Amino acid sequence: MRGTPAEPAAEVLARWAAGLRFEDLPADVVEAARRHLVDALGCAVAGIRRSAADPALAVAASLGGPPEARLFTGERVGAVAAAFGNAVAVHALDFDDTHPGGLVHAGAVTVPVALAVGEQAGASGPATLTALVAGLETVCRLGAAAPHGFHARGLHATSICGPVAAAVTAGHLLGLDAPTMTAAIGIAASAASGLLEFLHSPAGTKQLHPGTAAANGILAARLAAAGATGPSGALDGEYGLYAALAGRAPIRDVLLGDGWETTRIAVKPYPCCQLSHASLDAARPLAGAAPARVTVTLHPGAVPIIAGPEKRRPRSAYEAKFSVYFCVAAMLLDGRVGLDTFDRLDRADLLALAARIEVVAERGADVPARAPGVVEADGRRSVVDRPAAPDVRAKAAANLGDRAGAVFAAVDAGDGATGLLDAIEGCLT
Repeated sequence: MRGTPAEPAAEVLARWAAGLRFEDLPADVVEAARRHLVDALGCAVAGIRRSAADPALAVAASLGGPPEARLFTGERVGAVAAAFGNAVAVHALDFDDTHPGGLVHAGAVTVPVALAVGEQAGASGPATLTALVAGLETVCRLGAAAPHGFHARGLHATSICGPVAAAVTAGHLLGLDAPTMTAAIGIAASAASGLLEFLHSPAGTKQLHPGTAAANGILAARLAAAGATGPSGALDGEYGLYAALAGRAPIRDVLLGDGWETTRIAVKPYPCCQLSHASLDAARPLAGAAPARVTVTLHPGAVPIIAGPEKRRPRSAYEAKFSVYFCVAAMLLDGRVGLDTFDRLDRADLLALAARIEVVAERGADVPARAPGVVEADGRRSVVDRPAAPDVRAKAAANLGDRAGAVFAAVDAGDGATGLLDAIEGCLT
């Protein structure tokens, strides 16, 4: 990708994305993209079944529009509305994938766009998958080029990087050439937003962020296709995305470098903030009797997100997912953390143990998501270098239910968006 040092990053990214072809994708990248497609679809079905995305799906259905694409629940609406509702469904349980270097939810802002615009365009399976990879690469690189830079300023990296990734995904399916894709990136970057203030409240605004990112990205691609323009300096210019929202220049070799970030996206084994996962893996061997004293060591960058006095007694299920106290206490008591862990916030034994957990900040990695998990309980110490990866299909099968086989078959057969959406609709009827 790279380009010359003088070229604006948006132009280099646009040229690469517009020219990407299925034949350019290494086999491991194709397999990774299919893995994250399966994971995202499973997370969406689980979120819908647990009513976690109901407000977004209701609004998406009410928007109507030309019947270009389907919500996962079956209603035909405009592609923008479909991507919005489906993206919220993917992220609603915070069970969807995360790229550790960028700390972005890659699948949530790309899979719904690939399916909505893919169905609208009648795209083939290879075309849909290629657009998905273009978007996955974009969102991961955008986040990783300023490691923890957006979060440190109170901004949600997924909703900052997501509109650009969604625009690239949609733009590829709409056949935008490089200059028009550059305009789409410039327009989408101006739609980047998303506050972390939800961390200090029981509000669920974070669940909505992938939806608005997906919708804004498709709008940007369509606007560019219609002749609207966007600045080529929207990413690395004087008032571009990084200068304005991260307060720093991007690491150009990360943003525009060689290699494939799609293969580095992590699938979540637990339905909670990824920054707790290494701690949960470290706590698992210590599970059993409730210890009298527990210490959890976190990267300093993780502390404002998953620790703090107000997080000892979460006020909502989503707030509990961002409480290392609640999550580690559940693991120590139950030996597991699953979707049902967050159904009861009033468990006396769990809250009593959460109140005894102390957090220590210690920099043990370059970014918070790569920090080791260190838990000490009554003198017993457990250390895990990095979170374990789950069996993706086993996780997806549990989320998809009895019709999981139809979804797997559609993915394995290389079906386009229409076939994939048929399979998902079957899971929810």
